[in-house]
Amino acid sequence: MDEVRVSRHIGDTYENYYADADSEWRRLGAIGKVDNIMSLCGDLPRRSVLEIGAGEGSILKRLSDSGFGEELYALEISPSAVAAIQSKAISRLAECRIFDGYHIPYPDGRFELAILSHVIEHVEHPRLLLYEASRVATYVFVEVPLEDTIRMPSDFTPDSVGHINFYSPKTFRRLVQSCGLRVLGQRITNRPKETYTYREGRKGLVNYWIKQALLVVVPVLAMELFTYHGALVCETSSRPAR
Repeated sequence: MDEVRVSRHIGDTYENYYADADSEWRRLGAIGKVDNIMSLCGDLPRRSVLEIGAGEGSILKRLSDSGFGEELYALEISPSAVAAIQSKAISRLAECRIFDGYHIPYPDGRFELAILSHVIEHVEHPRLLLYEASRVATYVFVEVPLEDTIRMPSDFTPDSVGHINFYSPKTFRRLVQSCGLRVLGQRITNRPKETYTYREGRKGLVNYWIKQALLVVVPVLAMELFTYHGALVCETSSRPAR
């Protein structure tokens, strides 16, 4: 594992990614992401919390403002992300560091909870990062967009979002289990209503309610047709030797 690094292409993509980021979009998106973290992890120990791939810090800021975690830590591959996080003056943030994308610079068992929210769909070797998260934390929270629907094209085309891995509820769950993580809880949710109205106004609100209604009434069909967010919280004690 020591020789694995983020590729030059991925590194270059994110080096200045957050310098001109849509901060309001990310702030609104953090509403649902933090709701999922607090819902699934609210009863777990969380004195020390590490967010891996923390972006510009919208999730950390909301967690801190909500009183979740006594000490928050952040890792990022992007210098622009670290600068954005530091500029937010997050009250419970203890440390924010650059890392190489796979090797977490903390000792075994350092944290009670590690968070990977909308990260593993971006990385070339997701299992390596999940193994590292489980090495440094007792519990691991993972969230991804569930984009593997019948509407997804057969061929991959790069885009500005940077997603290179695509999941369904089943493949997502099996991914974390194949890393020796034991699933303790799961949520499948629509992204926040505010993100729909922010970019599409009234049309976005209609789209939100259609997707929300389908998820409640016919969830299997809804997830075959539309992208939702899948979140899992896992325990690492069953991790096999590597």
